[in-house]
Amino acid sequence: MIRNLFYIGIILSASGLISPPIALAGGLLFGLTTIHHFHVESRNLSKFLLQAAVVCLGFGMNLQEVVHAGKSGFLYTAISITFALSLGVVLGKLLKVQQTQSLLIAFGTAICGGSAIAAIGPVLEATEEEMAVSLGTVFVLNSVALLTFPAIGWAMHLSQTQFGLWAALAIHDTSSVVGAGAKYGPTALAVGTTVKLARALWIVPLAIATASIRKSKTRIHWPWFILYFCGAAVLATYVPHLIPQSLPFFAALNRLGRAALTVVLFLIGTGITRTTLREVGVRPLIQGITLWIVVASLSLYAIARGWIAL
Repeated sequence: MIRNLFYIGIILSASGLISPPIALAGGLLFGLTTIHHFHVESRNLSKFLLQAAVVCLGFGMNLQEVVHAGKSGFLYTAISITFALSLGVVLGKLLKVQQTQSLLIAFGTAICGGSAIAAIGPVLEATEEEMAVSLGTVFVLNSVALLTFPAIGWAMHLSQTQFGLWAALAIHDTSSVVGAGAKYGPTALAVGTTVKLARALWIVPLAIATASIRKSKTRIHWPWFILYFCGAAVLATYVPHLIPQSLPFFAALNRLGRAALTVVLFLIGTGITRTTLREVGVRPLIQGITLWIVVASLSLYAIARGWIAL
């Protein structure tokens, strides 16, 4: 019965009949009310689908817009990451959170959530429990962001460009940035995805720097899917001028990416269980929430005042 419900959730999410926030809410309901024994498979599938979805979304974007947003957003992401990492370390010490766990939460908030934690964790020689607690903290906050950010954006009358930039700077995971951007509008989706991927590129230099400081020989995993996303944008920008018949094909790939993203959000929701919430604990959760609120509030204020703009 539980397995059937799980498959029904995936099918509904992929069908386009439900929106990304509804898919996430359905996944959360499933994860918190049932016990399923294939959460590891769900996590692996969601990781692959997220990368595939991001690449497919590239087929719906214009290269000039991608380059402009990425180039402008790179400086903002550098400032945001430096601030978030510094504040995260300070909060961890004040709250007496275990050092490795505190660093994982700080990296996850500063860069790109689960992807950053997965990359930095082996370098820090984090245990499975420390990884689980950090991922749980980030995933819970991701869920809150996806459900609340669009409402806040509309209440503050943010333009689509402003909202996309805010989502990219303040939401942890790429999946939730894309989900929130898709709900807000096509321009918000394009800006949010591009700037978020520029933020994700910092995984590599920071992982290398951390490995050097820790004298770790752990192999660094490069986020190759970002390069594929750029390649998809190149094809979508220039190929239709040469082969007009390719437009429907690229549009179909873009729709496929949106459907895959909705499935990803459902799978992420199913991974947040009562056990996950218990494992997170009070202090790491307080650290994650405080850090996230400060980063989100300051970036929103700066964007609303026009200090940060694309």
